[in-house]
Amino acid sequence: MSFKTRFAPSPTGPLHLGHAYSAILAYNMALEAKGECLLRIENTDSTRCRPEWEEQIYSDLAWLGLVWPTPVLRQSDRKSAYDAAISKLSQMGLIFPCSCRRGDIAAAVSAPQEGVSQFGPHGRIYPGTCRDRSLSEERKGDALRLNISKAVDMLTENLIYMETGLDAGQKAIACKNLENTMGDVVLRRRIHGDTAYHLAVVIDDNEQSITHVVRGEDLQDATQIHVLLQRLLDLKIPVFHHHALIRDEEQKRLAKRTDAKALSNYRANGATPDDIRHLVGLGF
Repeated sequence: MSFKTRFAPSPTGPLHLGHAYSAILAYNMALEAKGECLLRIENTDSTRCRPEWEEQIYSDLAWLGLVWPTPVLRQSDRKSAYDAAISKLSQMGLIFPCSCRRGDIAAAVSAPQEGVSQFGPHGRIYPGTCRDRSLSEERKGDALRLNISKAVDMLTENLIYMETGLDAGQKAIACKNLENTMGDVVLRRRIHGDTAYHLAVVIDDNEQSITHVVRGEDLQDATQIHVLLQRLLDLKIPVFHHHALIRDEEQKRLAKRTDAKALSNYRANGATPDDIRHLVGLGF
């Protein structure tokens, strides 16, 4: 199998040292395997993504010496592909409209069942409030969710995938547990109708023939969602490589909202690309 991976940032703030680590690692892995590393701009969130942050991504990566094939795939140009996937899942009877707000969900799960987690890889686990609604009842401003109960009923065996990162080996996802570990995932968001990350990422990985997904361990729990969608949509399941995160002095993972570790700050203070590589432990 040829090696093809991607670095897929969202233009919602400045790239920081953690992004640099992930981008350089994916790039180096592709070079070592004589494969290819793509850049993807994951800008489906119309409320938070900004053109200036996208331009900063290109600038920072070029400064690091990373070169990408062009044109770069931008998720904002891919709505028809995501709509087609939702249509396919709808034809399978797996989509329902949901009008619940975050406060509604929090109130509904304020007294969770014993042994059932209140949170999953995408936030609070949805309690199924609107699950009995049909698409014919969809109203403006509704989200669209995956009916996890029906989805699991369609699968006769565990979901299998390969991991080469921190927890390497063949992995099995027990379908019977998915309702309690991930719930009814949002595939299209409320109000603005933006495609949710979990659907967009699997559609784009398939479109770009990605064989290896290289990303931080903070996304490891989301793998169950992605592998499930890949199975339901009959898409190839890539190999996953989840790496350790770059953390601050207090061992908290870096976030865009606290940009002290932003690459632009290092650049402004005279750092070189080699300095960044050494800071993240990928120096030559």
